[in-house]
Amino acid sequence: MIDTEKQIQELQERLKYIEDIFGSKENANIALLRSKLSDFIKQYPELETKDCRRQLASMLDLFSFLEKKLENQLSPMDRVRIVRHPQRICLKDILENVYDNYTEIGGQDEYSIDPAMIIARAYITRKVGNKVYNQPVMVIGQEKGHGQEFRNGGSVKPWGNAKALHYMKVAETENIPIHTYIFTPGSYPIEDYPGAAQQIARNLYEMAGITVPIIAVISEGGSGGAEAIGLADMRLMLSHGYYSVISPEGAAAIEGRIKPGMRASAELVEKCASRLKITAEDNLRMGYIDRIVQEPPLGARPEHYEFFKRLRQEVIRATDEVVLNVRGIKFFRAFALKKLKSPNIYVRWTLGARSKERLIWRRYRKFRSLSQHAYIDNRPAWKKALFKSRELIWAVYSFFRYDILGRHQRKLSRIIEDVQSEVHALLGKVLDMLVKVWQQLPLVKKEKGETCELTSLSAWEKSSTSDWTYISPQARQDRAITCPNSEKYGCLDQWAPDLFGDFAGVCSYCGHHFPMEYEWYLYNVFDRGSIYEFNAEIEATNPLDYEGFEHKLEQAKKITGHKSGCMTFEASIKGVKVVVALLMARFRGGSVGAAEGEKFIRAAERARLKYMPFLAYVHGTAGIRIQEGTNGVIQMPRCTMAVRRYLEAGGLYLVLYDTNSYAGPVASFLGCSPYQFAVRSANIGFAGPGVIKETTGLDIPPDYHRAYRALSRGHIQGIWDRREIRNNLYQALMTMGGRNLYYRLG
Repeated sequence: MIDTEKQIQELQERLKYIEDIFGSKENANIALLRSKLSDFIKQYPELETKDCRRQLASMLDLFSFLEKKLENQLSPMDRVRIVRHPQRICLKDILENVYDNYTEIGGQDEYSIDPAMIIARAYITRKVGNKVYNQPVMVIGQEKGHGQEFRNGGSVKPWGNAKALHYMKVAETENIPIHTYIFTPGSYPIEDYPGAAQQIARNLYEMAGITVPIIAVISEGGSGGAEAIGLADMRLMLSHGYYSVISPEGAAAIEGRIKPGMRASAELVEKCASRLKITAEDNLRMGYIDRIVQEPPLGARPEHYEFFKRLRQEVIRATDEVVLNVRGIKFFRAFALKKLKSPNIYVRWTLGARSKERLIWRRYRKFRSLSQHAYIDNRPAWKKALFKSRELIWAVYSFFRYDILGRHQRKLSRIIEDVQSEVHALLGKVLDMLVKVWQQLPLVKKEKGETCELTSLSAWEKSSTSDWTYISPQARQDRAITCPNSEKYGCLDQWAPDLFGDFAGVCSYCGHHFPMEYEWYLYNVFDRGSIYEFNAEIEATNPLDYEGFEHKLEQAKKITGHKSGCMTFEASIKGVKVVVALLMARFRGGSVGAAEGEKFIRAAERARLKYMPFLAYVHGTAGIRIQEGTNGVIQMPRCTMAVRRYLEAGGLYLVLYDTNSYAGPVASFLGCSPYQFAVRSANIGFAGPGVIKETTGLDIPPDYHRAYRALSRGHIQGIWDRREIRNNLYQALMTMGGRNLYYRLG
């Protein structure tokens, strides 16, 4: 009887789980289960043991049958509810059931530096023939637990991501694979040191160059939080999981223009979940995951031991594939890959030096090839061919100019410099002796010379601010402008023609910077007539057929005259040539999608080929474009890998923030620059005030995202006055780049 009561309790829990998954939606199958179970519970005390067992078996069969039927009725939002449910498997369950032994490191439970991030050193034991192999692996992942509040729902703070990166580097030192498990709705949007955006950018940059295999398994993949540990050689996804640029509720709040304190309707949330194409099947079709790991009907829970066995096999197979793809002779690699399903195949997971190089290159090519379908390149075939031929010519020229001739030239220059130093020293001594002898001669008249200071301050010359090449259209307004700091600093009202004309949008009392058009920078920072735009034909599209977005894109293209929110060009600053990628706030808030990401990557590649400095000027960015879903969020690792490749080739990469810069781009390819600066009065951060309030419930101070706070925590390295940007950029290029402006050529 005790067993029967226990089974009844389990059925009640299964029914409650099903009701939670489908929410308030009416469903005939759920109603049938509810009715049948209720009838059985009422009859149970009066039934004989034999009849009770028979009816109980019938109930179990009915549950299994209808669960399979309900599986086919799951909507994308139902899958979101599955991965968020407290009964969902968590990382601790996987460690217990997939790996043969493990030790948790970096703290435990509440006493971890961040309980939402778990690190474990684990073993997988494999028996091949009569021999047993223990293969070590580093397991890293977000932990939601089963309703444990201190886990923060798997939302990781910056120091949790820092902990993950630290142990990735440990795994690299030990030459063992890394298995990451993604169970997060998104990172915790806090800007305390080291800052959410800056730490995710650091993780992405370092993961791009980790020299051991990385396998990622996605259950709940929420935007930047997922990307913090998601840049992998092989990406698996659980069949009921989701991977998205934003939560369906967040998308609904934006689409419905929901005011603070209000919530979007359930219908709009369901609609957004469907539009965003967040399911495993969607992401596999778009190419952002490599395989789907099939779960039991309505999602994997801790009692599904067969699932853990399947997951173990998939993780081992994925690691084997990554290793075999980079090790040994190509012909034998292909042969071994065909035999992977055989239980008698054992693959050693450590890599040699050449294999590590191939691993990094394959990882770069893998991400470089993603999202090619999500933008339009309108150039005719002959233009594309011409572009490729020019790239080839530049590659050949750069190889001979810098790698061959430049290397020998630098060696010769060093030898000449050493010889010249010795000669100068010798001549100096001889000259000093001759001067002394000459001065001792009686016929030489001795004169007193004027004493000169060894050091003196250079004279400061006020630069003219009234002769700007470009004057803002705001200067045509015949009205007075009130500074937002007037109450605090007593700033007087200023006439718009003066403020936006002579003063370049800078308050003459407190120095507050009013927003200016990106054209102001194009024509007042760069040398006149030096701008040469390239890749202008690459066009932003609506890859998910997001309802109403086509019209919004067309409006943005009409307003700006550009086909995407990123303008890439070559220009010069006081004669110094640079490649520039400009994110335009006027084009959909400067949000980044597939077209913008592709243009940014091509700009970085152009700068690398032509051995030129690379400047990212962020006129403003609202983050990743949500209407493109994972087509947008994948630009975070893609662009970061391109930047890393440029920097490792010796490039000089500068980032300049203006107005408002938030979210994905700041947390990846912008935030990974070693030299980041901001225009005064700019805002920089991972999430805006509204998002922080919605996700954490915290009210942040008005100056939370101000540039000076980013400077104080080390995110940026300087704050510049708009009127001095041209001079400051030139100085930065010369001091950080040196004469050749490619700071690691020597």
